[in-house]
Formats: sequence, C-alpha cells, structure tokens
Amino acid sequence: MKTSRAFALATLAASALFSTATLAETDRSDWPTNFTVGTASQGGTYFAYGSGWANFVAENLGVSGGAEITGGPMQNMALVHTGDLKFGLTTMGPARESMDGNSPLAPGMKMDNVCAMFPMYQTPFSVTALASSGIKSISDIPDGARIGFGPAGSTSDTYFPKMMETLGVKFDRRNGSWSDLGGQLQDGLIDVVAFAAGIPIPAVSQLEVQTKVNIIALNDDEAKKIVDSYPVAEFVIPKSTYSSLKEDSRVVSMWNFAMVNCDVSESFVYEITKLTMENNDKMMSIHKASRSSIPENYTKNNVLPWHPGAAKWFNENGYKIEDSMIK
Repeated sequence: MKTSRAFALATLAASALFSTATLAETDRSDWPTNFTVGTASQGGTYFAYGSGWANFVAENLGVSGGAEITGGPMQNMALVHTGDLKFGLTTMGPARESMDGNSPLAPGMKMDNVCAMFPMYQTPFSVTALASSGIKSISDIPDGARIGFGPAGSTSDTYFPKMMETLGVKFDRRNGSWSDLGGQLQDGLIDVVAFAAGIPIPAVSQLEVQTKVNIIALNDDEAKKIVDSYPVAEFVIPKSTYSSLKEDSRVVSMWNFAMVNCDVSESFVYEITKLTMENNDKMMSIHKASRSSIPENYTKNNVLPWHPGAAKWFNENGYKIEDSMIK
C-alpha cells in the first residue's frame, strides 16, 4: 500500500513538473504583460467569480491580472469589443443584443470583435423581499412597489423590468449595485430586489444573516409567460442554496460565458482556457456557481464566435467546435 501511494505521489509530482516545464517553454512573445477582467458591481456573483478567476489565472500563468468593477454584461461587451479591457463576463441575452448593434450603450455599433472563451454558469432571475413585507409571490407585489433591478445596463436591468411588466407588475424602477440595493431593502427604502446573478448571490446571503427574507418562486403560468417571451429557460434554485428556502424555488435563467477580445494572443487564451477547464475543483473554491463551469456546457453558446485559442483546447479534448464558429 505504501509503495502504491509513493508511486502515485511520484507520478503526480512528475505530471506537475511536466506541466510547469511545458508552460515555461510556451512562446510568450505576444502575451500581454497584464490583464483586466470586466465584472459587475460588488455584492454580485460576477465580481466574486471574476476577481477570483483573475487571481487564479495570474498566479498560475505568471501574468499580473485583476478584476474591474463595471456596469455588467452590456458594458463588458463594449469594453472588450473596443479593447479597453481584454477579458470580460457576459450573459447570452446582452451579448446577442450587442452583437446585433442593439446595445443601449452604443446603438448601431455591432460589437463583433468579442469571442467566447468558456462557459461559466446560468444566471437565475430571482425576486427577494423582506419577510415582514408580506410579499410571498409575484402577485403580492403591490402597484407602485419600489423594485431594485441592479446596475443600469446589467442583465437584470435589461430584462427583469420587461419580465415584471409581462407579469402585470406595476413598479417604481430603482438602480444600484447589488450590495447597495440589499442595504436599501433592509432599511425599507425599496420593497423588492429583482436579482439576476449566479447563485448563491453574495448580497442575498448577507441579507439572510441580518434579517428574514422571502425568496419568491414563479408559478406555472408565470414561468410559461416568461419562457415564451424571453431568451431564458426554466431553472430550479435548490433549497440548500439559501437558509430562507424551505423547498426548491422555480425561476428562469440565462447562460453566462467568459469572453475575450478576438485579437488577444491565441496561445495566451489557450493556456487560460486549459487552466480553467481542467481545474473545476479550484474554480469551485472561488465560487459555487462554478459547478457549471465545465467543458460539456460549451454547447450553450449560440451567440459569440469562439476565440481560436479557446476552440483549440475544446477541439483537442473532444468538444467539437466547427470552423464556421471560430473567429
């Protein structure tokens, strides 16, 4: 048994040394000296996921990197397209609108210099209210309720107000970072927060520690109306996600992908994709939403062209990306 364990450890060490040596031999002449990832507001999953992932890449590839607070997916598309940021996080809905030239940030500009890198996770659209409000369902939301929809231009701000209108909710629209809106909800300055973020959402987890909240599910009719009207699918938030949930909560969701400016070095993007896709355990330690950051979910991208460096890794590992889908 001891001999077997020693052999296994030696093999693992040799593999690690080989990997390090291979990386050291990689031509880095066209690699950037540093990089920044566009995320979203503090208190949301994008910031937690993006900053942790940037640090993970920096530590393992030896390139200085970090996260930047932004307005979220729409703004990230614009920043990555123009090259102001090399990397960013986006959701498929805002990505499609930006690619088609329908971004409210730059109407008419087709943001087509943005490439997909790897799948992240699904963004559930969920509604949270204080338990003391008595709001337990969508139909309980009173006319004129003050609803926080996240940062202006975010995925939530782009789609959730339309969804609420589709469900017949009449509201007073508010914007702000997730952490700010969570504080406003707790202080009674707003009535509801309409979150669109990977779970568990840090701001919701923080709220639960400080007060009692209701996390509101969709009924059959509400879910059907939303799925029929928007680029989303039904999604279940497991009751284990939040202490406030007594049962699984049905909502809707939209996929997120990490993206990169299409002009970034192919070998650099290849190594980043390889590192991320082959170390899901490390990604899970960054954020639990990373359970979906696995290569099998590459098929969820039907919007962005693939970066050649990312496509190379997927194709080498049996995940077929057609040439027509590669930039």
